[in-house]
Amino acid sequence: MERLGVLSVFVAACVLGVVMSQTTLSPAVTITTISVNVTTPTMPGTTEPSCSVLNTSTCAACGPGTYYDNETLLCSCCPDPGLCAFPAACFPCTQGFYQPLAGQLGSTGSPVCRACPPGFYNNHTASMDCSACTPGFYASLSNSTSCKPCLQGTYCNSSSCARCQICPAGSEALQVAAKQCTPCRPGMHKLSHQTMCQICNSGFYQIHWGKENCDLCPENHYCPSPDVNPIQCPNDAFCPEGSTAPGYCMETFFRKAGETCELAPVTIALLVIGGGVCLLFIVVLVLRRKKDNDSELSLARTPLLRKDRPPGRFYGIPCDAEPVYAGW
Repeated sequence: MERLGVLSVFVAACVLGVVMSQTTLSPAVTITTISVNVTTPTMPGTTEPSCSVLNTSTCAACGPGTYYDNETLLCSCCPDPGLCAFPAACFPCTQGFYQPLAGQLGSTGSPVCRACPPGFYNNHTASMDCSACTPGFYASLSNSTSCKPCLQGTYCNSSSCARCQICPAGSEALQVAAKQCTPCRPGMHKLSHQTMCQICNSGFYQIHWGKENCDLCPENHYCPSPDVNPIQCPNDAFCPEGSTAPGYCMETFFRKAGETCELAPVTIALLVIGGGVCLLFIVVLVLRRKKDNDSELSLARTPLLRKDRPPGRFYGIPCDAEPVYAGW
């Protein structure tokens, strides 16, 4: 009897040591672990422990967030499935999964812990539920451990968003994690498939908030800035559609005539005078050129007319004397 009492105390101390070593919600001690940590009396010829070393009277159902596994000695020795010797012997659900019920059984190919659905997350182990993503954040995958902020140009205005939406036409989201969109400013626009507002092109205008398109600057007006109303074109200027500034004829020399520019009277007078001067210059130039040519020709002929001849007499008459006609 005394020996049995000592043996009971020893077994109780070993079991308590196993309980104290289970400090976290990690997978419970298996049969192999028990065989290492628990020293029990064995029958001659045997080496494996038995359930008799455990106090199965303390068995309780696994709580929410955990589940029973029949491959664990601390659970399989309990009288009913779903019970384990103490809570730490139950398997905890990992991050991204949850389990809301007590006494759940685990089996191969059929997980007890459920994955958090899209739009929800769980960053704790042994959880009995998942948390919904807050507005401005989303979780697109199952078993998410966190939510991501909506990117710039997208938004989520409710909780548990599985994805963020592109802002509607005429609006944008300038910040990340946006809960709502803001309308495009005057001078800007945005189509439904675009993420950010765009400045109106040159020659277009838009003076309202939250517009999808810009308007072409009308004829006889000009639009120097896309966020102001079209300005009436001056009477002496041209302003076709899409003008950003009025176009003028060259001052003094031209004037507006309908949709074109024409020569001013002073320009016509100057052209006539200028043409006459040019013509006179050409005539003078031609005459002078002709005179120069004549002078050059005269100089070329002078040596021939004044060539010296040697003195001599023919028939008693000097050779350089002027010829005299005899009259016959």
